[in-house]
Amino acid sequence: MTFYRGRREAFLYKSLSYGKVQCLICPRRCIISEGGVGFCGTRINIKGKLYTLIYGECSALAVDPIEKKPLFHFYPGSLTFSISTVGCSFKCPWCQNWEISQAKPGEIVTSHHTPEEIVKLAEKYNCNSISYTYNEPTIWFEYVYETSRIAGKKGMKNILVTNGYISEEALNEIAPYIDAANVDVKGWSEEFYRKYCKGELKPVLNACRRMFEKKIHLELTYLIIPGLNDNLEDFKGFSEWVLNNLGSDTPIHFSKFYPHYKMKNLPPTPIQELEKARNIALHEGLKYVYIGNFPGHEGENTFCPSCGEKIISRYAFNVTSHALTEDNRCKYCGEKINIKGKITERRKHLWFFT
Repeated sequence: MTFYRGRREAFLYKSLSYGKVQCLICPRRCIISEGGVGFCGTRINIKGKLYTLIYGECSALAVDPIEKKPLFHFYPGSLTFSISTVGCSFKCPWCQNWEISQAKPGEIVTSHHTPEEIVKLAEKYNCNSISYTYNEPTIWFEYVYETSRIAGKKGMKNILVTNGYISEEALNEIAPYIDAANVDVKGWSEEFYRKYCKGELKPVLNACRRMFEKKIHLELTYLIIPGLNDNLEDFKGFSEWVLNNLGSDTPIHFSKFYPHYKMKNLPPTPIQELEKARNIALHEGLKYVYIGNFPGHEGENTFCPSCGEKIISRYAFNVTSHALTEDNRCKYCGEKINIKGKITERRKHLWFFT
């Protein structure tokens, strides 16, 4: 059998008859025979025990603006230490990080880092948070769990950038150590999820509700792909669902699609479509609606939902100015703004790679 440096017995699985095991990390609940791997390709059955093959195997390490996650209402202007491994629980044909998300263990070069080493690197680069990002963090659950526990003890925040395809058991285990999440809602129908993601929408929405109930700071992203998920009724349905289930204060991001991976034949998202989606969401009663991947557009900025004044100015992933009090109120009218943590102005991109 091939040796995997990142092999570690998995959390959350069930032993079945005939040497089979059932993974309980995501809603697929893969039943895996001896020698087989789950859908994500990173979890293997060895003699009736389930192992992860990617524990500590990092495909990328970087210091990012937290706005890149995107999180606009969680310690705005701060830096976050981003890490990733390989694999995914979805098969999205437009994936911007397909080189790592669709790779299997051993197919690309990775560097091995213990959870303690990750926390030390985050401290070294003056990051107040660690983001588990670029590929789906649910499938490297064990590594996220142990790293986030250590980081939390150091006073550091932990962030999931996720497709939301996580089981109730896994979310219950990890939630006490997660401070914020951005969930990428891929579309607004089960048909879309089955056809393009090879997954389901309902478990994603259930996970969003549970995160909200567990007081995890939550923001949602909806990538608008021309001709696939850009129906105006879908924008309305998505916005209504957020309003009714997560509240009007939940920030959402409508993002521009770029032709990539297996969908290079489609055009980029026209700005008019993003503006329509944003206007629909605002009309439905959501207070904080953003346009992503269009640097310089007013949809990058935060406006007070009470008086309408611009209270955070951004360019790309930089906070350039703000009009907030120390307790995150609008300086013009005193409205309390749904922002966690202190805001920091940052006018330059700061990127480090290790």
